[in-house]
Amino acid sequence: MYGGKFMPFHKGHNYCVEFAAKECETVYVILFYGCADEEEILQEHPEWWLSLKERIRQLKKICRNNAHLGKIIPALIDVSKLRTADGKEDWDGETPLVRKILGNQLDAVYSSEPGYDDYFKRAYPEAQHRLVDVPRIHYPISGTMIRQMKEKEDRQEWMI
Repeated sequence: MYGGKFMPFHKGHNYCVEFAAKECETVYVILFYGCADEEEILQEHPEWWLSLKERIRQLKKICRNNAHLGKIIPALIDVSKLRTADGKEDWDGETPLVRKILGNQLDAVYSSEPGYDDYFKRAYPEAQHRLVDVPRIHYPISGTMIRQMKEKEDRQEWMI
């Protein structure tokens, strides 16, 4: 499994999906939408290329155009009703929604964030947390960096 809010999907995300597809029979790429971070980002950057509709299009494109066609399965999870009392995202509340799609047997969870390790161990104890390109050597980019780019041409270089 590989998941995120993907605002936007970029070449680093695609690299992680491809990495997972080389190791797994099936990779679910889950787009979590409706989270508090998403609302904050859209208030600051209301551009069309960050809309849910566009991110769904990007998700389908990644799954359709990947060299591992058929192994990569898109999924959407609405987390808008899963907020803690302080309005933040409730990852523990998301776990049953992921389980509903993937079941109780998960081999691996992929990310580039070592800080997710404690959550993944708690939420998916049977799965190995596979870290991919943590220093971002292959694609030195993040969604935050792309959102800060003013020129369309600069963004397009990194986006899917």
